[in-house]
Amino acid sequence: MPVEIAVTQAGPLDVWSMAAIHRSCFAKPWDAAEMAQFLASPETLCLIGSVADSSGGIMAGLLIARKAADEAEILTFGVAPACRHAGLGRALLQEAISLLRASAAKRLYLEVEDGNEAALKLYRGVGAVPVGKRPGYYEHGADATIFSLALSGRPADDDVP
Repeated sequence: MPVEIAVTQAGPLDVWSMAAIHRSCFAKPWDAAEMAQFLASPETLCLIGSVADSSGGIMAGLLIARKAADEAEILTFGVAPACRHAGLGRALLQEAISLLRASAAKRLYLEVEDGNEAALKLYRGVGAVPVGKRPGYYEHGADATIFSLALSGRPADDDVP
């Protein structure tokens, strides 16, 4: 059964959906008030993604990134477990990359839990490279790998600062 994916910039009416998606993905979820703060900040990019098939559609993914000068970082990124492996995560990430490039960001940083093979594969698949580690970064003690992705497309930007 074909699945249709849509990614849009989130708006004020999406805060409850964003909080619900975050709750389905993370042990320490952010609530609607926190989502509203991100939406109100001009430095943040808030995307929400949905999947639809013949039985209907559901908002199932989100990505929040913050830009400072010519760099950006992904603050949170997740797809509801029931909707994983449909391409929504890739669609969210590609839209974020496109919008951040258009905003003159030259580099994107993100962290991922070591052992999250799906995320590691996704980040490497878009050209992100590991540039460091954060030992014990997550509350349950897992390490994080820091990734960097050149957004400008110029060869000199592929060298990590």
